[in-house]
This record gives sequence, C-alpha cells and structure tokens, in this order.
Amino acid sequence: MPIVNSIAALEPEMTAWRRHLHQHPELGLDCYKTAEFVVDKLKGFGITEIHTGIARTGIVAIIEGQGPGRTIGLRADMDALPMEDLSGTDHASTVPGMAHTCGHDGHTTMLLGAAKYLAETRNFSGKVALIFQPAEENEGGGRIMVEEGMMDRFGIDEVYGIHNMPGGAVGHMHTNRGALLAGVDEFTIKITGQGGHGAMPFQTRDPVVCAASMVQALQTIVSRNVDALDRLVVSVTQIHTGSAMNIVPETALLNGTVRYFDKDVQAVVKTRMGEIAEFQARSFGMSAELDYVEGYPPTINHPEQAEFAAGVAREVVGAEAVDLDAPPIMPGEDFSYMLEARPGAYLFLGQGDTPVCHHPQYDFNDQIAPVGASFFARLVEKALPLG
Repeated sequence: MPIVNSIAALEPEMTAWRRHLHQHPELGLDCYKTAEFVVDKLKGFGITEIHTGIARTGIVAIIEGQGPGRTIGLRADMDALPMEDLSGTDHASTVPGMAHTCGHDGHTTMLLGAAKYLAETRNFSGKVALIFQPAEENEGGGRIMVEEGMMDRFGIDEVYGIHNMPGGAVGHMHTNRGALLAGVDEFTIKITGQGGHGAMPFQTRDPVVCAASMVQALQTIVSRNVDALDRLVVSVTQIHTGSAMNIVPETALLNGTVRYFDKDVQAVVKTRMGEIAEFQARSFGMSAELDYVEGYPPTINHPEQAEFAAGVAREVVGAEAVDLDAPPIMPGEDFSYMLEARPGAYLFLGQGDTPVCHHPQYDFNDQIAPVGASFFARLVEKALPLG
C-alpha cells in the first residue's frame, strides 16, 4: 500500500495518540481535554496559527504553504458516545458511560498525522485548514462551526473528510458523486386518551390500542406515499405508556427516526405523519400532537470534488481499492453542513471485519490511520501544487 513513507514511520506514534484519546473520551461540545491534547500536538509540529473555542471546543489550525493559493479544509470529529466500552482492550475507556465506539479517536489521529507531515514538508501552495470538530454525534458541532462563520473566517474553498468503515476491506476507500449519507429527522407523537381501570376498558379511551394502530399506519408512508425508488426509512423506535398491569393509561408517546435523501420526500413525510397522527387519534376518539424535529441534512458530495478525491485515493491505495460508485447508506453525518457551505467530498475508509460503529465492542483499527493521513496529505499536495 503506497502510503507516504514518513507517515508510515509515524504509525507507532499515531497508535499511541489514538489509544490515549480512546482511554479519555468526551461527549458533545465538551471535548476540552481532547482539544488540549490536539493543540499540544499541533504546537509540537510547529504550527503557530491555532484558533480554539469554535463551537465551544472546536479547533481550526492553519498551515501555510510555500506560496499563494486556495485553502483546503480537512475535517476530523473528536467526540465519543454515551455508552460503555466493552472492547476488552488494554486501552479501553477509563471514563464510565463514555466510549469512542464510532472511531472519532481514529479520525482525529489521522488528521494529526497529516498535520505533522504537512507542517514539516509544506510541499504545496495556499493554505490548509485543519478542522477538529466536537459534537458530531448529537448537537451538530459541524453546523455550529459553519454558523459561527468558519468558512468565511478562514477562507476555506473546499472541504474533505473521512469516516472509518467496519466491514470494508482494510485500506479500501469508498465514496460516490452525490448523496452518500441520509438526512436524519426525529419525531414524537403524544396520544391523549382517557385512562381508567384495566378491567373496564369500555369506560376508557385506550391510547395503547391507538398507538398500536398508529405504528402500523406510519409504515404506509414508505409503502404507499413515496416512490419505491426513493430511499426512505420511517422507524418507530420507542413506545412509552402505562404504569401498572391493571390501569389503562391516559397518554402514550411514540418516538422514532426518519431517514431520507430528497427534501421533497421529507416534506411528504412531515405532511403525512401529521395527518396520520391527527386522524388515527380522532378515529379512536382521542387527540394527538406531532413534534417533528428536522436534524442533519443529507450528506451530498459534490461531483467534481468526489472525482478528484477518488483520484487521490487511487494514488494512495491503488485503483483496485477505490470504489467511486458506493451506494448511499441511511446513517447521517453533520459533515453535511460543511458540504452545504462549500464544495467537497466525504469518503469511507475500510477497517476490516470489526464490530460496527456504535457497538460496545467496537475499536478503531490502528492499521488504517497512516492510510487516512496519507490520503489527506496527498490530497492537499494534489489540490494545491507548487508552481
């Protein structure tokens, strides 16, 4: 695998960085110790322009090349997940209830590896903006950084990111020229009936029965209201109701997620979900309120930048290890906000047959960190050539 030699030599050091981060996870926007670690490393690489406090704990560091030119943004996320680490490794999380089970520790490490190389060589014109982002998993740190003016403040022209890919062959890279990850919305439906004694249900208006019917009706949005060629998921993932075996409850809550790629499809879902909630409840003599929350938009690559990134990937890992026609998948990503603000592309990097992301036994594969770092470094050198 033709990764950059000096980055390949960094593998033991990068592994140590990654495992330190893995042992000390932080959540959401509160990545204070992680940010301190990153800043300390960047300063050690000789990088002097380091901007902190963006989206609370986000960082943008600038490396200047050997002449004028454009600015390329490279992004890594830093936050962990609120779950236990059951990986059983010597470097497992030391913080109860927090774990790097999505590989953001690895993403941060890859960008640090690229930063060290680029700061030493500066074999490019223009600038590199190293973006270390908090709160990908929940609060949308990418959105906040964009809303705080990151793109204009640092003159970023294009932006690129990588996510590890469990199940993908080690070192293989996957992307496409358009929609890669879904938009992510959430909903809550509160059904209000009339509670009473479980032995006399005829004196009640039972929200449990209404909820059961509503769950089935919501599935018709996918099967009957949207073209079968349009990718859409409507999943009711929680039902909360009741307090005792012999009591018909007063209320029931349905919670769930919607995944889509097309804004018109999203609009259909919102309209039909409101209609189903209202009229299903009325058919049972009850009322219902829908709270529909729009979340991360779809992650949509820009065709020209995706083609360019795939070409760089072929140089790093070989043409046979790059798929430019990867099918879109239904998880979401707040890198989507950066791609709405600037041209760019997002890619997956295979890490082998490991537990999937968000699984308690997941652990990032340290073998692929030099691959991702080499991709970032070569992308900058190709996008911003000297002369």
